[in-house]
Amino acid sequence: MYAITGITGKVGGELARTLLAAGEPVRAVVRDPKKGQEWAALGCEIALANIEDTASLTIAFRGTEGVFVLVPPNFDPAPEFPEARAIAAALRTALEAARPARVVYLSTIGAQASESNLLTQHTIIEATIRELPTPITFLRPAWFMENFGGMSLRRETAASLRASSNRSASLFR
Repeated sequence: MYAITGITGKVGGELARTLLAAGEPVRAVVRDPKKGQEWAALGCEIALANIEDTASLTIAFRGTEGVFVLVPPNFDPAPEFPEARAIAAALRTALEAARPARVVYLSTIGAQASESNLLTQHTIIEATIRELPTPITFLRPAWFMENFGGMSLRRETAASLRASSNRSASLFR
C-alpha cells in the first residue's frame, strides 16, 4: 500500500495512476471526501487527513510500504513560517508513529538556500523529517514539463522565434 498526499493534483495524481496501472494498492490521502470519490472509483482506499493533523496523518500513513508527501502551497506565510513548522511537526510525529517502509517528500529547488525566502518552508520541513530513521528521498524539482500542457504558441510567435534563433527555436518545433 502506498499513501499519496496531493493526489488530487498533477504530480500526486500521476503517481497514483502509475502505481494503479502497475497493480499496486494506493491510499488516497485527501482533505475533502468529495475529492476522494474519483480515486475510490479507480480502486483507491480513501483516507481523510489534514496535513497539520498528526492523528489523521498517522492513520493515513499506517500500514504502508511508502508515503508520498506533497504539502499544499502557501504563497503568503506568516513571519518565521509557523505554518511550515506545524506541518513539519505533524509529519514527523505521524511518520514516526506510522513507520512506513520509506518516504518521498516533494520539496523544491532552493530548499537548500541559507537565506530565508518563500522556499524556506520546505527547508524547515526537510530538516524536521530528515532525522527520522525511515529512509526518505527529497525531490527538489525546479519545474515540471507537464506545465507546458496548457501552453500554446501561435504560429507567428514560433516563426519569429525560429527566425531570430534557429538554435533556441528548435524547442518549439
